Amino acid sequence: MKKLILGCGYLGRRVALAWLDAGQEVLALTRSSQRAAELAANRIRPIVGDVTSSFELRDCDEIDTVLFAVGFDRTARKAIRDVHVEGLRRTLDQLPVLPRRFIYISSTGVFAQNDGQSVNEQSPCEPVREGGKACLAAEDLLQQHSIGQRTVILRLAGIYGPDRLPKLQDVIAGRPIAASANGYLNLIHVDDAVQIVLAAEDQLEPPELLLVSDGHPVLRGDFYRELASMTNSPEPRFEDPLAGSSSAGRGSTDKRIDSTLLRERLRFTYRYPSYVEGLAGILATGLD
Repeated sequence: MKKLILGCGYLGRRVALAWLDAGQEVLALTRSSQRAAELAANRIRPIVGDVTSSFELRDCDEIDTVLFAVGFDRTARKAIRDVHVEGLRRTLDQLPVLPRRFIYISSTGVFAQNDGQSVNEQSPCEPVREGGKACLAAEDLLQQHSIGQRTVILRLAGIYGPDRLPKLQDVIAGRPIAASANGYLNLIHVDDAVQIVLAAEDQLEPPELLLVSDGHPVLRGDFYRELASMTNSPEPRFEDPLAGSSSAGRGSTDKRIDSTLLRERLRFTYRYPSYVEGLAGILATGLD
């Protein structure tokens, strides 16, 4: 069966490799010919195009599953809504037939709760940051489209893993971390995120919406102290981010993601059930 990935990046590439290992044929949209060559070298069939402009999905009439995991690239100088909402709309317009499954990678940024409270799938969504607003608008677009009855929406907490440890260099260098030490972080290791995507494709009956995290929210202070300890770095220092700065939004968030429904609906086992195991696994392979 054919699989199509839009956003074959940190998460999408790993899902593609898992599908390939299972004997599936994988196509992926990419913006550059250089990236297309890299995908082809990994047995992924590239389609050169950009969701923020006109593009054509070739040879996609027998697609079984679509994974939309497009991230926001600030260097591309595109509006975040054009990527997440209009890009999704263009994708739906280009699909020659509706796939059996459409998996949309959303974000827990759709929640604005900021007082340490627990949130689940029933909690109200009133995002204040542009990324959260765009993801929620994309979710609404899918739910109103005819493909909505075939769609699984996965709202992911912060993805971390090899080559993606937040503030690692600041911790090692002893620089102040622009965040509140008392706010909660919600995380999911990329390897666990991959297996959750695969389990959602195989086990869920759409339409479905799930929150994806490891189920162990951690105070930022505890997370960065553990990271400092594991890297033999100085005790981390924190300073509140300046209002209006790029780090002000992320550095001040404070909510706890309840992943109970995820564990009830899907049969899987976390490889990294908390940040402690996740950090240890990453750092065991070195920082290079």
